Amino acid sequence: MLTPACKLLHKKKTPVKPAVAVDPAQRRADSLKKANALKPYASIVTKNTKSSQGFITVHKTDNKYYFEIPKSIFGRDILTVSRISKASSDMRNGSMGYAGDQIGESVYAFERAPDNKLLLRRRSFRENAKDSTATMYASVVKNNVSTIVASFPLVSYKPDSSAILVEVTELLNSDNDVLYFQRKQYKDKAGMGGQQNDKSYIDYIHTFPTNVEIHTVKTYSAGMNPTNSSYTVELNTSMVLLPVQPMRPRLQDERVGYFTTSTRDFDVKPQGVANTTYINRWRLNPKAGDEEKYKRGELVEPEKPIVFYIDPVTPRKWVPYLIQGVNDWQKAFEAAGFKNAIMAKEAPTKAQDSTWSIDDANHSAIIYRPSVVANAMGPSIADPRSGEIIESHIFWYHNVMSVLEQWYRTQAGAIDPRARKPELDEKLMGSLIRFVSSHEVGHALGLLHNFGSSSTVPVENLRKKEWVEAHGHTPSIMDYARFNYVAQPEDHIGEKGIFPRIGDYDKWAVKFGYTWRPEFANEIAENKAMVKVVTDSLAKNHRLWFGNEMEPFDPRAQNEDLGDNSVLASEYGIKNLKRIMPQLGNWVNKPYEDQSDRLNAYSGIWSQMGMYAGHVLKNVGGTYHTIRLNSEHLPSYQPVPRWRQKQAVAFLNKQVFKTPTWLNASDFQSSFSETFPIELSKLQESVLYPLITRMRLSNMYTNEIEGKGKTYTINELFTDLKRGIFEEVYANRNVDVYRRTIQKLFVYRVCEQAFLPNEMSTIFPSNTYHFTITDINAILKDELKQLNSLFKQKLKSNSLNKLTRFHLEEMSSMIDKRFAADKTGMIK
Repeated sequence: MLTPACKLLHKKKTPVKPAVAVDPAQRRADSLKKANALKPYASIVTKNTKSSQGFITVHKTDNKYYFEIPKSIFGRDILTVSRISKASSDMRNGSMGYAGDQIGESVYAFERAPDNKLLLRRRSFRENAKDSTATMYASVVKNNVSTIVASFPLVSYKPDSSAILVEVTELLNSDNDVLYFQRKQYKDKAGMGGQQNDKSYIDYIHTFPTNVEIHTVKTYSAGMNPTNSSYTVELNTSMVLLPVQPMRPRLQDERVGYFTTSTRDFDVKPQGVANTTYINRWRLNPKAGDEEKYKRGELVEPEKPIVFYIDPVTPRKWVPYLIQGVNDWQKAFEAAGFKNAIMAKEAPTKAQDSTWSIDDANHSAIIYRPSVVANAMGPSIADPRSGEIIESHIFWYHNVMSVLEQWYRTQAGAIDPRARKPELDEKLMGSLIRFVSSHEVGHALGLLHNFGSSSTVPVENLRKKEWVEAHGHTPSIMDYARFNYVAQPEDHIGEKGIFPRIGDYDKWAVKFGYTWRPEFANEIAENKAMVKVVTDSLAKNHRLWFGNEMEPFDPRAQNEDLGDNSVLASEYGIKNLKRIMPQLGNWVNKPYEDQSDRLNAYSGIWSQMGMYAGHVLKNVGGTYHTIRLNSEHLPSYQPVPRWRQKQAVAFLNKQVFKTPTWLNASDFQSSFSETFPIELSKLQESVLYPLITRMRLSNMYTNEIEGKGKTYTINELFTDLKRGIFEEVYANRNVDVYRRTIQKLFVYRVCEQAFLPNEMSTIFPSNTYHFTITDINAILKDELKQLNSLFKQKLKSNSLNKLTRFHLEEMSSMIDKRFAADKTGMIK
């Protein structure tokens, strides 16, 4: 009899199935499928979900954020702009580290991908081929794959399948260069390290029909900065949906100064590659129904005007002047056929509009910054596809008023009694703020500096009351031509002839950039007509000439200068400085304060004097550069006339190298640690050293050997300089202490330049070529030999005092040692 245990042992056994190996790839696929399983829309968007509808609808559920992205915007370009909304005072670095600073700007596009993923790609517009039917188009696309910067698993579909849902919590919370600090150098300069997640959070997200505003509070470690443990800032990221059809671009004409957007274009030249460059400008079209009126020449309002909002934290007393600085441009837009095209408004209060934010990329604004930085800036954001300006944040630094005060006192104090006070009247300061506001708005409209504008005005016209008050002292507010320092007290010129204003060039430039031109099929056809318009305009009106601030050799394109002759203008300016200097101490005196304001006032006189000398200096070895078309048959480059260069050197000899004793104010000497001898030597060195450079001398020598007319030669330059600087030595007279200093500086500088390696790199430091190309070394060495011979000859005279003899011996020894070192290869 079997026991129950035995029965179990003898029970029929079920055959065991052999194990089947599972494919690892299949396991991963199953796992991915499970992870990517879509959830019901209603389980994500519940009655407790906070939703905000816009071109992207944002949902927040249990501290998780979801983007509901319509399929209709897949592939659409989204401009993302990140700014500091509120800054930490500990992170400031010069002009950086303030509310409004831009820290990122890119264009992105959403794209569906396999495995239920949504990709975010960073778009690039550096290379372009528009003809999609051409073989080149496919090649350009193949070699310009957009970078994938983020990937999101799909969470759900909207019930009608028109949109998908993805979770973006991690992207919003993390420290990334997609939404936040795209410019790593910004963080590095501020000494910011990594994000501290436990001290960072999403503040709010606001959505609108064409933009999403993401506001976050971020805390960063102090990185390498030992003085702080962390920085907390508030950031605002704007995601702006760009139009499906970009604005029709307008091609650049270098004769009209605009900021630009460029792309490398493979369609323009059948047998080459060219850069296509568009000007940056706002989109202005007539209101619907007014097109025919516009074509008839009637002024019409634009479909969407340009509006600048004034930062609510701006001191109330300056708001009207900032607004007026914006509205002053309305006259310029009338030249383009539009009325009320641009305006400024005060920002709405929270009570008026709780959703309004100055950080919204759809709002342009003038941002007020409580800063020691003495500056103002007018940057803008443009669509990289067309150059269309989307928005602008103009930055107004509080301390810019200190330089306005100093400039006005120094340049206009001799002709305007209002400048002769320790502190300018509020009305006068308001007027100064107005013109700076206009200048920065010009940048925000796309206009570059026009440093050449003032050079079109005859200097003597600046002294004619009727003329200058009617036309202004420069044709462009975009020039750095602050105030009319040429006008003399006896000219009785009023504010209209002293202040800059929007002038002929500005109106013409706005007309070029903003006139609506529907008659052309495309930008190429438009450009052919526009080139002729610009050419004809310049031929008729020289006041429209544009001088780029980047011109290295053209003395017509300089900042802070006035008139068509810098020598004459500077002489008038110095006449006024001589009137101001004896009275300056009384003008700025505040009996119960320290002397810092007085020192700054005197420093302003020295700076202005140095500026006048610099304006004149650029004529020596200078070259006029005028942009020409092939059809004009005129030279693009011409040396500054010989007479003008010679006149410039005579000015430097007389006004700078010959001791300007008028700068030696008695109370300046007795009140401050800065002394006349030290300040004089700094002034003279700042002029002499740039005057004797291999680059300048090389430019002169090139003009000489190419025979471009009767040019001013290096030998003439040194003959004129030596006759001025060593006047006492040639005349066998004793040399005083101030003149001994400038003479030693001259010898030292020529020795320094004469014994440099005779290579291209010593003339153009950025050049990588290294070969002998010039006779300048030999010319300079010959000049030193002539000077040494002069010194040794004059040492034979018995009429010189001891200090003059020591001086001549020292300069002669300096030259002997350099030649000896040149032979041995060692400088002693």
